Amino acid sequence: MTETPDYPPVEGYDRARAAEILARLVHPSPFPREVVDAVAAMPRRRLQYQTVPLIPEPGSHLTASQLRYLSKCMPPCTPEQVSSASHRITWKDSDGVPNVAHIGPSRLGAVVPIAAREAMLLLLKEALGNAHLEAKIAALTEGERGVLAATTTDGEPTELIRIALEAAARVVVQHAYLAEDTPYSTPADFARGLLRSDIFATVATTWYWELQASSYRRGMIPVRFVSEPGGTIRYSAATVSVLRDMKARTIARAHEVMDRATGTEGLTVAEAVRLYYHELDDISKQYALLPRGEQPRCLGMMPVQIDGARVTALPVVATALVEAFVALLDRLDVEETPLPSDEPIVDVRQRTFHVPDMNCAHCQRTITGMLQGQGLVVTEVDLITKRVTAQFETVGARQRAMDAIRDAGYTVIPPGES
Repeated sequence: MTETPDYPPVEGYDRARAAEILARLVHPSPFPREVVDAVAAMPRRRLQYQTVPLIPEPGSHLTASQLRYLSKCMPPCTPEQVSSASHRITWKDSDGVPNVAHIGPSRLGAVVPIAAREAMLLLLKEALGNAHLEAKIAALTEGERGVLAATTTDGEPTELIRIALEAAARVVVQHAYLAEDTPYSTPADFARGLLRSDIFATVATTWYWELQASSYRRGMIPVRFVSEPGGTIRYSAATVSVLRDMKARTIARAHEVMDRATGTEGLTVAEAVRLYYHELDDISKQYALLPRGEQPRCLGMMPVQIDGARVTALPVVATALVEAFVALLDRLDVEETPLPSDEPIVDVRQRTFHVPDMNCAHCQRTITGMLQGQGLVVTEVDLITKRVTAQFETVGARQRAMDAIRDAGYTVIPPGES
């Protein structure tokens, strides 16, 4: 049997070159230490949140949504290898944007996701207003922009920085579910411990593409920690093994789809990427275009020589995120507030909310089915406007419906907040 050859390269696809461009953008850091130091002079911020417990399936410690995702996307990982948060929280950040995250069962509490979000916002605003970074982005050639577009998920330099900051914040929040298995007793010690233990790099090098964001939305993490002398932690050998197996299967799946698309279906590589990556979200472009036998390396972890210095992009972002997170812990007052009551909905506009990451007919059918499963009459689930409308009689009924959709991994924007 003849081995399927590597695909002809997509124009601009160049992982080494993309890593070099990213490293140049973040060196020197667009997050100067003065920004973090200035947090001490900021007025205190009071942010309120609401909490809903996650309800596991009978006989399991995982919810129905977690079990479905595990079965579909995480083989050969088993339920026993996955830890779950205990509660989902919702809140508005200091920009007034609604957010959803998970907390527990550790004692670190809701301040972790809230402070992580505030740290991400602080650093993103600094980066977007950084004249030196703006000049470097403006100086990118058409060819360099083409490399980023062909090689990375989002392509635009400012989007890549935002995504890097969000991914670093997710590392802190998601691993906090496991804080009881570490030597760290406070949120500040925990975040610093993750950084000192190189957990950010471990995530970047062992998790497969999309696993972090998708499992984060569901409040789950396929990790076990081992404590080491000196107060650091690491992933257990079993964790590393199962993460590698999951990544290998994901890469094999991407190649399988590309083989079929460029063979049986007669598509060009570019057409296959557009269909199965951009339109159907069925594969990872990064993995689909990897030469066979080559292991993917996180672009942010590929060292680059710049002006005689060895620069790696990810540590720059992770260090800034942790420093800002720790500084903000002393400036935030977080307070839990009651959930909405079962007061009746009178204004018909309060029966509509938005699901911004509802992208395809499958999403449409899934959300419609969940609402109908709660006995609701569904009047609109629109893919263009991302609008969902049903005959909610009470605020509580609407909240339960939005919670169910969030449990399925979608973002929900309540009425009046979109």
